[in-house]
Amino acid sequence: MAQHETSPVAAKTPATALAAALLTMVLWASAFVAIRHIAIRREGLPPRAAWPGIAGMGVFWFGLYMVALNWGGRHTDAGTAALLVGAGPLLVALLAGFLLHEGFPRPLLVGLAVAFVGAALAGASSGGGDTAVTGVLLCLAAAAGHAVGVIFQKPALSHASPLQVTAYASTIGAIACLPFAGQLVTDLGDASAGSWAGVVYLGLLPTALAFWTWSYALAHMPAGRLGAVTYIVPAITVLLAWPTLGEFPSSLALAGGSLCLLDVGVSRRTPRTAPGPTASPAPAAAPE
Repeated sequence: MAQHETSPVAAKTPATALAAALLTMVLWASAFVAIRHIAIRREGLPPRAAWPGIAGMGVFWFGLYMVALNWGGRHTDAGTAALLVGAGPLLVALLAGFLLHEGFPRPLLVGLAVAFVGAALAGASSGGGDTAVTGVLLCLAAAAGHAVGVIFQKPALSHASPLQVTAYASTIGAIACLPFAGQLVTDLGDASAGSWAGVVYLGLLPTALAFWTWSYALAHMPAGRLGAVTYIVPAITVLLAWPTLGEFPSSLALAGGSLCLLDVGVSRRTPRTAPGPTASPAPAAAPE
């Protein structure tokens, strides 16, 4: 009696595939909860005045910045990438000073300069990769996309809530990235369960949640000052890589991280204003 070949359908499903499928179902289900949450809050569509800023943030930050940053990182070393992309907060401060009329406080500019050097040192300590013109241009494009996106986002927050701005800007960014959809399908077919989990994590926490909290913060403080706070990221990265990846920070990385932390204190100082002339008391009226 001939033996029947085992059908691929009847093959045992790996536990990782089941876990990935379950995670996908949970995330899809959470989408309905999120939609209901937005409906209960009656967020609705943002007003017309907010849409230019939302569209600009979506195209330049969720679109240009995300693509250029990841693409540029494949063509240049970490030190060069940190130096170029680290120019983003500097551009934010300059553009906000001119276009949003936030001015140029001296403590902010000094803090940005100090943190820029720190970010470059922290990035240079990791090394690796080959510097190429393509990578340099892409990293510069990422820095510009970040800065322009923030400048678009700030006025939008005066007309719409942080949740509205984040949700609709991310949707516009996804639409702007549709030309890469074909490559996405190909890459997903070869991705492991660990890669899926990493992408889901990056989408939910560092992107969706972090951009929401960023929008809330930007609605309540100047763009240039908030941009300076982002220089704390290299310092936190150095600290997180130690216990999780076993990467003990070098002296150069520690020095760079310290400068980045120093930026937060310097940039938030209120510039001193010269005391105005003291008004002389009015002469007493002569008795009649």
